[in-house]
Amino acid sequence: MTEAEFRALYESVSNWGRWGKRSDRGALNYLTPERVARATGLVRSGITVSLSKPLDTERRIDNPEPADHRMTMMPEGDGGSEGLHFAKDYIGADYHNEGHSHIDAFSHVAFDGVLYDGTPVSSVTADGAGSGAIDLLENGLVARGVLLDIPGVRGVPWLEPGDNVMPADVLEAEEQQGVLVEAGDVLLVRTGHVRRQFERGHWDTTKAKAGMHPTIARFLAERSVVALGSDGNNDTAPSAVDGIGFPIHVLTLNAMGVHLFDYLQLEDLLARCEAAGRWEFLLAAAPLRIAGGTGSPLNPIAVF
Repeated sequence: MTEAEFRALYESVSNWGRWGKRSDRGALNYLTPERVARATGLVRSGITVSLSKPLDTERRIDNPEPADHRMTMMPEGDGGSEGLHFAKDYIGADYHNEGHSHIDAFSHVAFDGVLYDGTPVSSVTADGAGSGAIDLLENGLVARGVLLDIPGVRGVPWLEPGDNVMPADVLEAEEQQGVLVEAGDVLLVRTGHVRRQFERGHWDTTKAKAGMHPTIARFLAERSVVALGSDGNNDTAPSAVDGIGFPIHVLTLNAMGVHLFDYLQLEDLLARCEAAGRWEFLLAAAPLRIAGGTGSPLNPIAVF
């Protein structure tokens, strides 16, 4: 895709000003209380599935910024075994990096000098984001989730690094899986990234990974999707657009106001969907309440 074609696509899917005074909420406007209530009807067995990868503290080529986890208090280290003692630990993560399951806020991406809805980049300061921060989701994101298994549709275990998920792929997945993505949904797209890492070993995922082709944005717009998630960072590496990196991040977070879930672990969810014979479920995601945060580490839960 050329840069000119990308910019035309950007304009065609932009939601800037669409909802008036509530435009700052972006696609969250699709998620009405009625749709949330309807999604709770998908809970039948009560089985829950985590969509998060474990906190990764090992530095590797595909985890260049490992999380920090250390003990700060040991129960046997404060004077004997009698009575009450505590164990404490510390965690920290530069989570907008390879390998960490997280959610991106609108303030995470600037394009042509502005954030989503035309907010100037100056609204992000050393104190955090003054607009489009993750605290838009201070009450959590609870919605109908839909998993589309693209490798399953293509008859392969995973998509190879650099491969693009095209609109035809998601339409074929809907048909084969017997599910339709609807307004207010969280769409989860499996590329098999995590399975390939497990079976083939580690590689420099910043330079090569499967992801969404930018034209997927039209599908998201047509179906009024509230959030998009994948087992990579949603973007293909290398970029499918000449001269513009991370086009899916730009289109969703900056043009459409659609939150992104990056680096999920979808293998357990795939197994549960196959066992249950359905690809829809209640999805609950609760980012940390970080005032001015550009995102948050995340452990989304699918409930069947």
